[in-house]
Amino acid sequence: MSQAAATATPAASTADSPAAEVRRVADAVRRRVLDYTLKNNGGYLSQACSSAETLATLYLRVMRLGPSTAPLVPRPFAGVPGPNNPNAFTGADYNGPQAPDLDRFIFSPVHYALVLYSLLIELGRLGTNGLEAFNQDGSTVELIGAEHSPGHEVTAGSLAQALSQAGGIALARRLRGDSGRVWVYMSDGEFQEGQTWEAFAALAHHRIGNLGVYIDANAQQCDGAMGDVMTIEPLAERLAAFGAEVREVDGHDSDALAAAADGLGAGERPLAVIARTDPCRGIELMRERAPKLHYLRFKSKAEFQAYEALLAKLTAEARA
Repeated sequence: MSQAAATATPAASTADSPAAEVRRVADAVRRRVLDYTLKNNGGYLSQACSSAETLATLYLRVMRLGPSTAPLVPRPFAGVPGPNNPNAFTGADYNGPQAPDLDRFIFSPVHYALVLYSLLIELGRLGTNGLEAFNQDGSTVELIGAEHSPGHEVTAGSLAQALSQAGGIALARRLRGDSGRVWVYMSDGEFQEGQTWEAFAALAHHRIGNLGVYIDANAQQCDGAMGDVMTIEPLAERLAAFGAEVREVDGHDSDALAAAADGLGAGERPLAVIARTDPCRGIELMRERAPKLHYLRFKSKAEFQAYEALLAKLTAEARA
């Protein structure tokens, strides 16, 4: 296990390898997201399929985070930040205190929010009843996460805005002499946005070597397959041309994902880890929906029942 995971909670069981613990957590995350997709007659399920191992690896094996300082039951919305609202807060405290030697996590594809909430529950950072107010008025546990949502530090706005904010945080941390790093999680669809490339150009120009980006390269976006809508390939070569240090790995291989983080902070280039993922991983039934996988809304009672039966099967297998 990487030294970076020393303060992640909870620690992997001594009976399991770090990779096995990540697989257990990732499978549990997918089941929970499937459960809430059924409860809400729709949801961002393919995002859980593709991202679960990468996010679990970040929390369990890569990022240096302290224990959560946030309540297990999420706070209600207290209004937007501003000089006249002293009660406003962010969800960053679910990732632990902000200390000079600890890492910061910036979550960019905020439509993946339910995946992140589910992960926080599996890690004990959010209570098992933390989703009771999911997607309800006045709740911070939003379908599309914002700065006040658990695990979120900034409002990403339209896709691709969070990287620019993370770059400013990383530059400020370097100027202060902090040893903690900044990690950003992005979707590959954000690389169809011009602001992403402007941000990488700025990161390279300012030699922001304390920032690492993990990219969920699941080759899907809201209108279908990335290659059909607007290709971003060759992504590795393009990122390298913009000044990033690039590593490309299997996004479901925890050992490879963890190894890709090695050395961040030692140089002057931002790190970009392209995690090639499967948007139907663990839920093969979704392949019938290809190439439109972005949001699952059930088309018939029979389809709903098929996914309901799948959840029961996955749950029974996990308990066996």
